[in-house]
Amino acid sequence: MAASFWLRGAASGLRYWSRRQRPAAASLAAVCSRSMASKTPVGFIGLGNMGNPMAKNLMKHGYPLVIYDVFPDACKEFREAGEQVVSSPADVAEKADRIITMLPTSMNAIEAYSGANGILKEMKKGSLLIDSSTIDPSVSKELAKEVEKMGAVFMDAPVSGGVGAARSGNLTFMVGGVEEEFAAAKELLSCMGSNVVYCGAVGTGQAAKICNNMLLAISMIGTAEAMNLGIRLGLDPKLLAKILNMSSGRCWSSDTYNPVPGVMDGVPSANNYQGGFGTTLMAKPLSGILGFVLVSVFPRTVSIEQ
Repeated sequence: MAASFWLRGAASGLRYWSRRQRPAAASLAAVCSRSMASKTPVGFIGLGNMGNPMAKNLMKHGYPLVIYDVFPDACKEFREAGEQVVSSPADVAEKADRIITMLPTSMNAIEAYSGANGILKEMKKGSLLIDSSTIDPSVSKELAKEVEKMGAVFMDAPVSGGVGAARSGNLTFMVGGVEEEFAAAKELLSCMGSNVVYCGAVGTGQAAKICNNMLLAISMIGTAEAMNLGIRLGLDPKLLAKILNMSSGRCWSSDTYNPVPGVMDGVPSANNYQGGFGTTLMAKPLSGILGFVLVSVFPRTVSIEQ
């Protein structure tokens, strides 16, 4: 589906933005020592599994926040910690000229930027808008055009590393946009990630992320199948994981995010598969890129089929 069509016909999908457990506000406030005078507010929209710890890391680095999420409960601990909580993305744009969005899907991003109460309704000229959602590259390009028409800057900066890296501030950011604005974006992104990589024009960050997701999906499926085979053949799963991780089959899915319960702590498989990157979110961007790959690699075949 063309991004321009999505922009015209976006329906609200915002109800999916967040639904997670969070620590007490007192502990959040304790880590938020800041020099308020030296740092202007940063807007943050989307406080789900990833957005919540990312926003907290900005707070830890001294940035006051203007917060919005469609679920009021997601904002509660931030309000109790003294952050500004507002009622729409437009309100965020009214109060902050640097905004980070972290949303599940292309439709959510479109609604947050271009919806009836979206960022573009109140965005100030010169604003820097950074979208860390994983969405279709064509949507990033369309949003960038709309933002640029209004005298502001849009950059796509999807992330890799999962919830653990989001909590520890060790995410990898893949950034697309005007190169001259990269330093300004990196100032904020470095508070949440240990690797901030400039990829090129708008949309290239998403392109890099989709390539990474494709490889991750393949390796996770392979790890799951290998672990399942070994268990069925009588191997202890922890022993099998140990062997794989000292052998040529070793990968991130086996040594850092093993999908079998009981093999390691601190991963979704150890928590009834809660808190990870869901297959639905993985499948949506990959389904779009698969069509692109088919047309690019097998253009003659695809044209005949059509």
